[in-house]
Amino acid sequence: MRIRKAVLPVAGLGTRVLPATKAIPKELLPVVDRPVIQYVVDEALEAGIEHIIFVTGRGKGAIEDYFDHSYELEAQLKAKNKTDILAAVEASRLPAGASSFVRQQAPLGLGHAVWCARDVIGDEPFAVLLPDVIVKGKPSGLKQMVDAFGKVGGNIIAVDPVPEDRVSSYGVIAPKSRDGRLIAMSGMVEKPPRESAPSNLAITGRYILQPEIFGLLEKQGAGAGGEIQLTDAMARLMELQDFYAYEFEGSVHDCGNKTGYFEAVLAHALDNPDTAAFARDLVQQAAGKL
Repeated sequence: MRIRKAVLPVAGLGTRVLPATKAIPKELLPVVDRPVIQYVVDEALEAGIEHIIFVTGRGKGAIEDYFDHSYELEAQLKAKNKTDILAAVEASRLPAGASSFVRQQAPLGLGHAVWCARDVIGDEPFAVLLPDVIVKGKPSGLKQMVDAFGKVGGNIIAVDPVPEDRVSSYGVIAPKSRDGRLIAMSGMVEKPPRESAPSNLAITGRYILQPEIFGLLEKQGAGAGGEIQLTDAMARLMELQDFYAYEFEGSVHDCGNKTGYFEAVLAHALDNPDTAAFARDLVQQAAGKL
């Protein structure tokens, strides 16, 4: 089956980037000229996703508004003949009926957030994209995974190599065999000591999962941090179905923390034709002062 639907869990409080997220959802923090979540949604759409399920919480209504019509703004831009800006604003909208918003209601973990989308997903494989992680690649990170899924099926987790001395900060996979960028998995380990880590391939915020994960999540007890962990349910599903990791071609920016957010802004400023020259000059000036 094709991957038609994607879940974006957007109910998180953004505690790692407070106080900026006290009144603004972390997913709407700007990276150059658009919010973080726009990059993630664009990645999903490039991969052929037809319906996006946003799992929201209190105080996240601005996300729904962002992807909707902004009648007054668009009317003013049209009246002032600001056609380029109007086109950019119109492009940020999702087509009618192409999104759903469901409430998580309580911060019970990523696994619980995914489970909340069960009725909208139904009985078909689906994608999960963490909305504060930008994957910069051509084709998009999820598109690469969808293409791999078309060949092998099963479940696929995106991974990215990290320095050996930092593996204890990530969940990493245990590889079994490898065919190019596609890796058959035998397990996952959360934040292992460097000396016992099965690899340096860290789990990134992209997944393609079979619908059987919902039955496991429904019965999943609280794990680390007292939350329902998606990794726990995936470990159980791995006993029943094939699991693969995909080492995508591109770079990853975790905008859920301050250094990752800064890195994302800089990378996209250098890549944007409107800001690239200024960003390069600014970096050179800063380097000269160090």
